[in-house]
Order: sequence, then structure tokens, then C-alpha cells
Amino acid sequence: MRLDRRAFLSAAAAVALAGCASQPTGGTTSTQPRRGGRLRAAFAGGGAQESLDPHLANLFLEASRSKAMFDKLADYGTDVSIVPRLASRWESDAELSTWRITLREAAFHDGKPVRAADVLHSYARIADEKRTFRAKANLALIDLKNSRAVGDRTVEFRLKRPYAEFPNVLAAFGAYIVPEGADEFARPVGSGPFTFGSFQPGRSLLVRRNPDYWDGAPYVDELEYLIANEESARVNAVLGGQADYAHDLTPATARTHEAGGRMSIIRLSNSGMQAFAMKVDRPPFDDPQLRKAMFLLADRSQLIDSVLGGAGQVGNDLFGKDYLYYAADIPQRTPDLEQAKWLIGKAGATGLQIQLDTSAAASGFLEAASVFADQARQAGLEVSAKVGNKDTYWADVLNKGTICCYRSGAMPIETHLSQRLLTNSTTNATKWARPEFDALYDQAVASPDEARRREIYQDMQRTLHAEGGFLIWGFADWLLGTSPRLRGVANAPANTLDWARFDKVWLG
Repeated sequence: MRLDRRAFLSAAAAVALAGCASQPTGGTTSTQPRRGGRLRAAFAGGGAQESLDPHLANLFLEASRSKAMFDKLADYGTDVSIVPRLASRWESDAELSTWRITLREAAFHDGKPVRAADVLHSYARIADEKRTFRAKANLALIDLKNSRAVGDRTVEFRLKRPYAEFPNVLAAFGAYIVPEGADEFARPVGSGPFTFGSFQPGRSLLVRRNPDYWDGAPYVDELEYLIANEESARVNAVLGGQADYAHDLTPATARTHEAGGRMSIIRLSNSGMQAFAMKVDRPPFDDPQLRKAMFLLADRSQLIDSVLGGAGQVGNDLFGKDYLYYAADIPQRTPDLEQAKWLIGKAGATGLQIQLDTSAAASGFLEAASVFADQARQAGLEVSAKVGNKDTYWADVLNKGTICCYRSGAMPIETHLSQRLLTNSTTNATKWARPEFDALYDQAVASPDEARRREIYQDMQRTLHAEGGFLIWGFADWLLGTSPRLRGVANAPANTLDWARFDKVWLG
């Protein structure tokens, strides 16, 4: 079954004006869980060439499908702390260079137990130099040649350097465990809560309840993923009774359906960082005074209201609001237009023309660029938005230009630092490069003392808040639409364990 706009025109006409009940805290839980039924979830997806290989997962649809059929050793909790999954425990040696992972008793869908050999095969497959899997960079610090299985339920990982945050690696996006030797996924065999049923690439995937799942069997008998690339088709599918869950709605759509009873609007708070990335290695943002002026001229509340329709929280130029290690004690920045003007004048930048790169690569980018350009003009800067190619945007802005629209999903603060803010980080969009900052990171991840790591991460964040290149203006809520009969949807940020997770929901 493929969902498209035309398929639901009649349903839309009948119900679109009826409205929907708002459910800001995520999910209705007023009834006791019950078993049975087929849950249908509508996502935007890939085309006819899409794969069920969990190591290739990149789209939100692919991530949800992968967690339905497979497990990782660990995953992200709602505060992006690490929670155990197939790993029941982990411990390191005193040097933090060898980590021993104990596996829980779990089985693949064919009845075979999940073993240490399966873990080593999965990680070796991801790390294969000839292939490109998303989790490959995360696993790069593992010395797989010298790692080994200690019996069937223990894995001993040798690392290339001491690393206190190794559990973050176990939870990396796409680091799923597959059976030893598995390299073909036309009919996937995983250890997840649902077993493979049928697959029509670009159209649908049907999976069935795994009664022997180690974390408890799902409530629903079947789960069907439906492809609906247009938001209107996803919404109309729920309104017309063809789906129970519509992923990724815009604030405008949520406002349209806030009152009524046909569909519930669920807000997954703090799901996406919204920012502008200034490159600090080149004019004009190599001048710290101008960067500070940009921080002060930004009216974050206006951006939240105008771009996100109020569906978000104000940012404070730091990643990971409310996450583990977040520097919440740093005072919130507020607009100070006069101080911003003074700093711009001191930098000799009054009237300076600045190109702000943006595109339709992400929802809200075009609107954010327009609103921020107006704010900058009030402070004496002539900012103009340049709309780039949405298909090449992320590659283009990584090294080109001086300032761009930027966003990020959930990840640990340590991962954000290592992937984006070290001299050799591969996705360093702000070109922040300071040896002393790199040294602080190395100290943190080499320390077995959690309190000491927290202290160092706080110091690093204070430096970034004062002098960095990320102007982080907000954290967007992720918006979903569900049918009134769907219960138990968790309020969890995108890309965490409980986001788009269907083994703990039920049909009322």
C-alpha cells in the first residue's frame, strides 16, 4: 500500500476541517494496554531502491524500521544518556583502553542466540574500509583485529586510545547487531521486537509481533510502515482511517488540527537543534567581537514563534539542552541591540554585506534566514539569504561560505564535541580549531572520574558560549499526528530509543 496525495483527497474533504485534539505531552495513556491489531505508521521514505540493511539506515523511516527488527548493544535515553540494550553491562580496565561487554540472553528471529561472534561480525561489517556505513566513524577507535569473544556472551573490545565514553559508541546511530555472516537483507533476521513479514520497496513494510522478544513482546500483532512523502498524504491517511501514526508534521499543520477529535498532535520536545553556523577561520567571523554581536542581535523568541510556530524552546548557543553534561548554569542570552550595534561599530563592520547560506534542505531554513536577516539589519549589518541546492547543501556549507543555517538531531554532548568541534573533526562546519580545546577533550575522555569529565565538558561549553561559531537559537519540538485509538506514544527526542518505537504502544 503506497500513500499519495490523490489517494486521500476524498478523505481529506470529509474530515480535514473537523480538527484534531492537541496532546502536548505525548501520547494518550488513559486506558490499560491491550494486545492485538495492526498498527499502520506513515513516514516519508526512500524510493524503489531502498534497503532493509540496518547498517545503511539514514532516513527517519529507515531508523524506525531498523529498531523494529534489530537491536543495538545500547541506545540513547530521553536525556541522551546511555541505556543498555543487548548489552546487560559494560566495564573497562583501569586504562580505559579495554572494555568488556556482557550480553544479555536474547535470540534472533530464527531462534539462534545472540552471541559475541555476532557482535564482532556486525562491527567488522560496519568498519569495512570498502563500504560506507553511517556508524563507521563511531567505531573507528576500536582495534577490531585485537578485540575478541570471551565465550558466547562476552565481548572484549581493545581500543586504539583510552576512551571513557565508550558506551556512546555502543549506542551509535546504525550500530545494529546482525547474525554472524549476515550480508543480505531481503528477508532480515534480527533480534528486535518484530519479525519480517513482507516488503515492497518504496511502498510498504509489514512486520509481525515477536512473542519471544527479550524486552517483552509488542502489544500489537502487526506493524505496517507506509510510504507517504507528502505531509498532506500522511495527515489525510490518519484522518481517513488508513493510518494510525503520521510522522514529521509542520507547526502550521499542527495548528490547523489542534482542536477536535479526529487526530491527536503529539509534541516530542527538544528534538532538534536550530542554529546558524559561523566560520571562525575566515572574515568576517574570525573577529570575536562580530561573533558576539551576532549572539546579541538574535531575537531567539521571535525565531521560535516565526519559524517554529512556537513549537520549541529558546537556545543559548550550546548544543544539547537538558542533556547529560549540559552547562545549564550559563545565563541565558537575551537580545541587546544597542550592545550589538556598538560591537559591530568597534569591529568596523557597520553596513557590512554578509551572505547567509540557506536552502530547502531542512524545514524552516528559508524562514529562519529571512527572519534573522531582518534582525541583523536592525543592528547595522546587511545580511542577504542565498538559497542553495537542497540536494548538495550539507556538502556545500561544510567548507564554503561564512555563515549558514544549521540543525542537528539528538546525540550525546561528547559526540557533538568530537564530531564537530575538534581540529580534525570531519563535520566541523564552524571551523573551530584550537589545540587547547582539543587537549581538554582528550583529558575528558581519558578520565575515569565522571565528575572530572563533567567539569571539563562544562569548561569547554563556557568557551564555546563566549567565543564559538554556533549561534544556537532554539530547540524544535518534533510533531506527530496519531489516531485517537493509538495509545502509549512516548515523548522522546528524535533518534532516541523511545522515538518512533512501536513495541510499547497499543491500539485502544
